[in-house]
Amino acid sequence: MKIWSLRYALAIALLPSLAFAQLVKKDSTTERNYFDENGTMRIAIATQSHRPGSGGKNALDGPEVMADGGIQDLLRSMNATVRTSSAELSEREQTEYGNWRKMGYANGRLADNVMQNEVDGYFTVGFLASCPSSLGMLGGLQQSLTSTDTSSVSILWLDAHADYNTPETTRSGSMGGMPLAIANGLALHQVRRDSKLEPPLPASHIVTAGLRDVDPMEQHLLDLARIQNISVDDIRGLTQNVYDQMDALSKVSDKIYVHIDLDILDASEMPFHNYPTENGPTSHELAALFKDIFQKYPKAAAIGFASIPANDPDDIGLKAVNRMVVGAVEGIKIREGKM
Repeated sequence: MKIWSLRYALAIALLPSLAFAQLVKKDSTTERNYFDENGTMRIAIATQSHRPGSGGKNALDGPEVMADGGIQDLLRSMNATVRTSSAELSEREQTEYGNWRKMGYANGRLADNVMQNEVDGYFTVGFLASCPSSLGMLGGLQQSLTSTDTSSVSILWLDAHADYNTPETTRSGSMGGMPLAIANGLALHQVRRDSKLEPPLPASHIVTAGLRDVDPMEQHLLDLARIQNISVDDIRGLTQNVYDQMDALSKVSDKIYVHIDLDILDASEMPFHNYPTENGPTSHELAALFKDIFQKYPKAAAIGFASIPANDPDDIGLKAVNRMVVGAVEGIKIREGKM
């Protein structure tokens, strides 16, 4: 009887801490509120201009072009408060050897900004110099979680290319073809850790979309990992596969990052991209996709774009980016009953 009483007393004493643990876990999975008390949406534009280039030419103005290309006025016209941040290397980091290491540091700065946005209740729109900056976007969302399960971040990767190569499989040797593999923990672990993405994402937390130019060895890695894909036809028709894959990501994670490499767009809208690819979706089709995703999936927590080409006649690419951002924001506003 005394032993039973002791166990009962201990159980009662532990109830407050158990309740707190449940509260913390619940807090990590609840919907983010990106609106203030007046119903004004809070949006943060986060730029990251560093890229893993060579010869010291490792900064692009594409992120600033996107950030200053009319999107802020468009968002304010939608009753949004807009703030901006830029991921800048410190003086010490500027002197660090190797552009890949600097890339990790710059991503770490981006991660800090994204994390602060989440803490402050701002929805992050990332304008990025290159796809490896996606690691910083993921890192920021991951570090903002209050749960101890820090792997509970997922990514929807929209790109004509999988970017799932490793140093062993790459044909070009470019880190630009590796970020999804890095996020998955297949390569360049220090870059990932510097980007504040730790642990790496399990393969079940990754879905690709719009792939149509994949290297053979890269495809082999995708097949081994059983990474699922949403086809261009799925995007155009908003087929059941879109919702099946988003349901799967929502089931395994607390926050979903939607990443767009602008070469996913049909070459008619990105004619001067470094890797233009035919038979892609239009920005109108992607805007409709994002509106639907952000309306129906509360765990969709950030969107990022990499990157607009320097040559963009008539601002056709910039207008496409703005259109897609507006689509995502409209979805969130509908989700929260603010439209």
